[in-house]
Amino acid sequence: MSNGDVFLGEVIGTAILILFGAGVVAAVVLNYSKAKDSGWVVIAFGWGFGVLAGAYTAAPLSGGHLNPAVTLGIAVDTGDWDQVPVYIAGQMVGAMLGAVLCWLVYFAQFQANAEEELAQPTLGIFSTAPAIRNPVANLITEIIATIGLVLPILAFGLTKGLGESGTAVLVVAFLVVGIGLSLGGPTGYAINPARDLGPRIVHALLPIPHKGTSDWSYAWIPVVGPLIGGALAGVIFNAAF
Repeated sequence: MSNGDVFLGEVIGTAILILFGAGVVAAVVLNYSKAKDSGWVVIAFGWGFGVLAGAYTAAPLSGGHLNPAVTLGIAVDTGDWDQVPVYIAGQMVGAMLGAVLCWLVYFAQFQANAEEELAQPTLGIFSTAPAIRNPVANLITEIIATIGLVLPILAFGLTKGLGESGTAVLVVAFLVVGIGLSLGGPTGYAINPARDLGPRIVHALLPIPHKGTSDWSYAWIPVVGPLIGGALAGVIFNAAF
């Protein structure tokens, strides 16, 4: 795959991932949304379907990593680092683009939220925040959850039937749903540095009335934790399989 194909594929795929993922959170939390208060299970499946749509779309061009932690885990396992910067650049651009598209889709709801007597902060639509703010615990959660994502993804590559049938992406999508349902409670399961940092930057830049803080003091955890988790997954996979 050429650098141009990789970059374009990751931009498009990650934009779709964030459009669906941020979109489902906006649907659940913003006033005057038809999906208001539909809950955590809806959010988990919305993110899973975002992975499904984004990865299948990007796969012919880039393989559909959509996540620097996945890219890093693969590089650690294979020793092939040549296109890692291209993958990560595409993922960051795509994540920011997807966040902007989500804002445009829910523009009227964002405006209506600002007009409410008690306007709700909007960062949670774009990025993660911990239920209990404990940097060490939050970092450990993101590391473990990301190992739970990247290690199975690497192992799926050994299952010949998944690749031949084209269902590997579907299985990964359900894996993301499972992580959200099982491990998402403490930190909101970023498990993807681009997924968190790109939309957080967009949240800081967008003219959303009464949007609240972008919480930059926490922003390093959903970047560093998944990168450590992805690297560890690559080391474990390389040693064990």
